[in-house]
Order: sequence, then C-alpha cells, then structure tokens
Amino acid sequence: MHLNRRDLLRSSAGLAALLATPLAARRALAQGASQPFSYEGLVSRAEAAAKSPYSPPYQPMPEVTRQIDYEAHGKLKFKTDRAPFGDRDGAYPVTFFHLGQFFTKAVKMHVVEGDTATEIAYSPDLFEMPQDSPARLLPPDSGFAGFRLQEWNTADDWRTQDWVAFLGASYFRAIGASGQYGLSARGVVVDAALPDRAEEFPDFTEFYIAESTDPDAPVTVCALLDGPSITGAYRFRMTRGEDRTRGVNMEVECTLFLRADIARLGLIPLTSMFWYGEYGRERINDWRPEVHDSDGLALWTGAGERIWRPLNNPPYTSVAAFQDHDPHGFGLMQRDRNFDHFQDGVRYDRRPSLWVEPVEPLGAGAVQLLEIPTDDEIHDNIGAFWVPEAPATAGSSYRLHYKLYWQDGDPHPAENIAQTIATRVGRGGEPGKPRPADEYKFVVEFDRPSVMRKIPYGVFPEVMVSTSHGRVIRTFSEPVPDGNVWRATVDLALDPAEMASELRMYLALDGAPLTETWLFHFDRRNVVPS
Repeated sequence: MHLNRRDLLRSSAGLAALLATPLAARRALAQGASQPFSYEGLVSRAEAAAKSPYSPPYQPMPEVTRQIDYEAHGKLKFKTDRAPFGDRDGAYPVTFFHLGQFFTKAVKMHVVEGDTATEIAYSPDLFEMPQDSPARLLPPDSGFAGFRLQEWNTADDWRTQDWVAFLGASYFRAIGASGQYGLSARGVVVDAALPDRAEEFPDFTEFYIAESTDPDAPVTVCALLDGPSITGAYRFRMTRGEDRTRGVNMEVECTLFLRADIARLGLIPLTSMFWYGEYGRERINDWRPEVHDSDGLALWTGAGERIWRPLNNPPYTSVAAFQDHDPHGFGLMQRDRNFDHFQDGVRYDRRPSLWVEPVEPLGAGAVQLLEIPTDDEIHDNIGAFWVPEAPATAGSSYRLHYKLYWQDGDPHPAENIAQTIATRVGRGGEPGKPRPADEYKFVVEFDRPSVMRKIPYGVFPEVMVSTSHGRVIRTFSEPVPDGNVWRATVDLALDPAEMASELRMYLALDGAPLTETWLFHFDRRNVVPS
C-alpha cells in the first residue's frame, strides 16, 4: 500500500481521544521536576540554540518505528481516561500521537499551569497496544509524535472529535466550520523546490500546552522549533468556540533565528492538494469531476487589489512569485462548496479554506506559490508562503505576528467586487467554424449578486485582459441565465513555439472594476490535443 503524510494526517482524525487524570496522577507521569516556564524564556532558548551546532532530535530504534506502518499505527489508540484536562468541569482535553513509520522523532510534551511546566512522560500503558505491535519493542522513554486538542469535554462526542492536530516536522492543521480537516500549515519552509539542494524540514521538538477554562477562550500552546539552518519559538492562541460553527481561529507569534544562510525562506507556509478542477480533467483517468482540497490562491495586496489565482497541476514543478509590500492577507481557499462538483464521500466540498492575516506588517517580499505535478490525491503538491525580499543570512532573526482563519470562506470578503467561482479551458475558435490548432478559450465565471445585479439590462461589462505571450483574438462577457453569475470569455492564440502564457483579466463597468483580478498560468502541455 502506498503511504504518505496525507494518509496519516487523514487517519489521525479517527484515532481515539483521551480523558484526563487528576493533577496528582498527571504529575506522576512527569519526567523529572516541574520547571518555570514563559514564552519569553522559550525565545531566549531558541536564540541560544541558533549559536550552537544542530543536534538532531531523539529517534528511538528507527529499525522498529519503520515497522509501525499505516495499519499498525492506526491500532495505537490513546486511552481516553488519561488526557490532561479531561477531568475538569470544562476544558479542551489533549490527546497524543504515537511514533510510527512516518513520525520517527520524539517530541517532548508539557502541561503548563501558571508559570510552571511539567513534562508528560511517554509510557506504552497510555496506549491501547496490540500484543503483536512493533511498538512494544520501543524503549520506555520513546516519547510522543504529536498531539491533538479534543472538543470541549462537556460534549458527548469529545472523545472521538478533535479540532487541532500537530504532527510531523512543523506541520499542523485545524478543522473548518464544516467540521472537516483538509489543508495544513507549517511553522516554516526552508529551501523548498530548489534545483541545487534538498528541502530542509525543521521540527517542533517541544510543546507547552496550557488549559482553557472557557470554551470561547483560546487554548495557548508554545512550541520550540529546531533544524539544521534555523531555530524558533512559537506561541499559538487557538480559539474553537462552544457553538462549533465558526471553524478555528489562531493567533500566532514567533521569533526565528538563522544558523545558516537559507536560499528560500518561506514564512507562514500553507500546504494543500490540487489534482484537477473544472479544467485539466482531460488528462486524468478518474470518475470524479474534481479532486482538490483547495482550488485557488487568494491575495489581498498592500495596494488593496483583490486577486484570484486558480491552482494548477503543472507538467513540471513551478514557483510563481507575487511581489508585494505589506499585504493585507493571502490564503489557499476552497471556494467550490457543491457536492455534485466532487461526487466523493470524503466531502472535498467541506474542506476548510485557510486565510493569513498579518497583525504586524510583513514589509517587502513576495507571496510565492509552489505547484508540483501529481498523479493522485494522496500527495500535498501545493504550497504558499511569504518570502522576504532581503536575503536570509546566518545570524538574521525574524519576528512575526499573524492570524490564521480555518473557515469555509473568506473572513474579510470585498463586498464591492465579485469573486471568481470557476475557470474552464478548451479549444479556441467559434462553433461551426474550423478550430485553429494554436488557439485556446478561457471561460471564467464571477459571482456576487449584490454586485452583478447592478449591471443595467442590455449592458455588457468590458473584459480587461492582458497576456505575457500570444495574442488575444476575441473577448466577450455574458450573464449566466440565473442573472447573478457573469462569464468572461477570452480566446488566446499562441505561436507554435510558445508553450505557456500568463493571463490577467477582470470585468469592468464604466472603467471601474466589477470583479477581482483573475490571474492564470496556462501551459498548453496541460491540454490534451483534440
């Protein structure tokens, strides 16, 4: 069976939750004495570590953890009577993941009460563990792989329902308003998709988890990050809400310190999957109309422009850079919420969108979009992150403060312009006439009733389009019969030697934009000749 990180992330939601013991029992599990703790102290530790050589995390008996495959890992269920905070009258209990084939590095876990942190000791007794499990061969100090936060413990389903998970390197994720996991975030990206070096995956090596005493108050989690080229300290304030209808909001502070030069430093990184959407299906032998966790990158630039860049499954690894200064936000979004467009019981239509809102200005740099070819839905092939303009050199430090919104829609929509809801690509030309070999048609749909209903009857908005390569042959706009959605159509002719083109388009009325700006990277190698 082919396995990857997506398989295990997906399976994590089905693992058993855990229930807390009283304080005395939890302290009986602690490794050593309790110690004073503060986030500021964690930042100081990260700064000091950056001045010392990198020491890899503890990996107990790799020859054993390699045997804890997908099936064996799924059988290691945390016992539901052992969770920190599970015994309180109201709290979000904490659950832990076991080490396994894809999660071989031990992560230290601590519970914070006031200004004191107590480490939680790993024990095989904390897990339901089959007699033939390879995990029984691991030493008693093996450690945990990650953790989750369960629903508020007065809810009947808190033992089986979680809303945040941290697992693997610096990956974490949360559910949206529809109650589903989908895309992930990361602490940092180091040298992704470079031809001359391998990507580095720093790890969250220690977590410090404080209790929330109110369902609408945030859970505070601090984390220490360490990698060959970088160290860091993070503070997450994560809010769920008792009504469970708002998705998850996070406020994140972090300070990063560089041990070495980094060619591509990706800050506030998001990771998702796009196999195919309304376009690109011609190359795919699959019964479903669309398969993706996200369908576009949304940008709200520092100048105020709203941009939508549909995602691609390109024939080669591609990195697009969107230069900006102090952007208002960006995100990987799942705008398509129609089950009929997916026809899959895993409910891609319920996957959350993830929006980044800087609290402190980001300065000069670029949102970079990474797209990697994939032939299946099991691979996370999409990345989006902020890359500062200044070189990331050894000795540099970065302080970030931002919010993450795991929701079904945009938390800050522009009410005065319409959004892109579909992108379709096909042969160019006109029906009933010969179709030119090098001509392609792009049909883009925009929707926002409050905007589109203002278009006078018989008036057709102007299609404002530009392209990096090729010639625009014809354009027109037309309403879809329901009256709320408008289509823009662009025919583009490429010279035989031209393989790709960047298109930029929006609808305008009396010179003013009616829609967000649609950007599209078209590569004819993504189109099956007909």
